[in-house]
Amino acid sequence: MTAAVTPISATVDFDKEGVQHGHLVLPHSHDESAWGSIMIPVCVVKNGSGPTVLMTGGNHGDEYEGPVALFDLARTIDPNQVAGRVIIVPAMNYPAFRARRRTSPLDGGNMNRSFPGRADGGPTDKIAHYFMSALLPLADIVVDLHSGGRTLDFLPFAAAHILPNQAQEKACVEAMMAFRAPYAVMLLELDAVSTYDTAAESLGKVFVTTELRGGGTSSAETASIAKRGVTNILRHAGIVPGAVEGPESLRLDMPDGRCYTRAEASGLVEWMKDLGDEVQEGDVIARVHDVERTGSDPVDHVAGVGGLFMGRHFPGIVAFGDTLGVIGVTVD
Repeated sequence: MTAAVTPISATVDFDKEGVQHGHLVLPHSHDESAWGSIMIPVCVVKNGSGPTVLMTGGNHGDEYEGPVALFDLARTIDPNQVAGRVIIVPAMNYPAFRARRRTSPLDGGNMNRSFPGRADGGPTDKIAHYFMSALLPLADIVVDLHSGGRTLDFLPFAAAHILPNQAQEKACVEAMMAFRAPYAVMLLELDAVSTYDTAAESLGKVFVTTELRGGGTSSAETASIAKRGVTNILRHAGIVPGAVEGPESLRLDMPDGRCYTRAEASGLVEWMKDLGDEVQEGDVIARVHDVERTGSDPVDHVAGVGGLFMGRHFPGIVAFGDTLGVIGVTVD
């Protein structure tokens, strides 16, 4: 896989000094434009030698803290303060972002389940392939900003993963802690195959991701966390001057699958615990009520492990098999 075979071209020169604002151009023929293109905004800031940080938001199109923070960073970053290179793609899955959807309206593609991508695939595969073949090889540190989108809500956290390379894992944890989100989680993914995370980590990159609340919106609080976090990563990398700012993150671990509570019934959710509550193993965190008849007992859903209630299903109606709750175990 090489950058030469990608159909995507960039209107910026990643090796040029200074600030450039441009687009990643993906030819896309469709009913309304036979010779059209998807124009994905990109900013590159380079000043002298130093590490490269690649920052992305909008991997899922209904998650907004990343785009808010990164469009702002691209506007405000001072190239004279930069020692190295910063590549900013505020809305990675741009078709999904414009459509206000988790997945692409063009091909249904979930960007974060599409790596390593394909140069001859649909638009989502082509974007994933470009990142895998052209952008990730340029980066030393990769930051991908997520939140829960329309269907999940989380305590705001930065995250890293357990990796086979302990030196790489240590560097990821250090970057996660430097982000200074309120919480820092060693995240156990439900499905790590084909994610951007796994792709970046497989190339040996330092990778940090986030979940910054959710519900398909953002807030002043979460936008502030994201903005501070991306600046802290640049400080941590030595790309911009200054010390990281903000209180130390509270560490949480996810040792095994018991941290997830899956819905065992469909219906109306009654929450028995709120995000941030301490729970014990076996505590009822939610009840699911049958909405097709009256008189039925609700189905209790319990925590599989003791810890902090850190994530939950957001809409009031849940389907059988949905992730209902997520527990993080506090690290002493």
